[in-house]
Amino acid sequence: MTEVNVLHNSGTYSILTPPEFIKMQPLIIETAGRTCYQSDRGQPITSKTATKFCKMLINRGHEAMIEHSSLSVRFDLHSRGMTHELVRHRLASPGQESTRYVDYELERNTARAVMPPSGKKDAYQKAFDDAFNHYAELRAAGEPAEDARQVLPIGIKSEIVVTCNLREWRHVFDMRCDKFAHWEIRRTMVNLLKECKLLLPGLFDDFVYAGDHRNIPYYVKLIPHGKLNRQIRLRKRLEEQEEK
Repeated sequence: MTEVNVLHNSGTYSILTPPEFIKMQPLIIETAGRTCYQSDRGQPITSKTATKFCKMLINRGHEAMIEHSSLSVRFDLHSRGMTHELVRHRLASPGQESTRYVDYELERNTARAVMPPSGKKDAYQKAFDDAFNHYAELRAAGEPAEDARQVLPIGIKSEIVVTCNLREWRHVFDMRCDKFAHWEIRRTMVNLLKECKLLLPGLFDDFVYAGDHRNIPYYVKLIPHGKLNRQIRLRKRLEEQEEK
């Protein structure tokens, strides 16, 4: 029996959208927003004005204009379970590695699986080994990859490219950087959020670090300034959770 290459803490991502296009996104958003009310007054739109404008939109809860944007990200060395969570965001456009056409071979090290951070690692290793060896047996017996894949585990390594507008990325971060998000997707999304906060100032400033859970950071999206009382209650609830 051949042993499967098991991946630990392996999830990676890379932003595919060129930097010069990323810098343009806030300017496009401000242009679209000012078109609604014809409020440009002939003043030039710059990175500084766009950052301020995006903050204003978010504080007012007027996020429709943020949809005039786009960001593409490739995620690799994640489990199929993680990508299943990503494709549930219906306003995103995914392009995913196909288990129907990709042939997973133990000898070529294309048979890989993601190990949970805790638990009985020997048991997981055996389960992965059994699944991939059964897959290899079926392929050797002449079964096509699209049929043999039925025995592959959800922990199989997968790759996916996701494109969506920045309003939807805000929703992704709100859901997947939360304390109760699955550890695998949260770990990656928290890192992507940190980078987006640097690349796109004003668009993600309301996401703040709230603590660690299972040794993985989590973030929360603060309520707009106009709803201060609800914001105070949220912060108080977070403090109470941390004390427990």
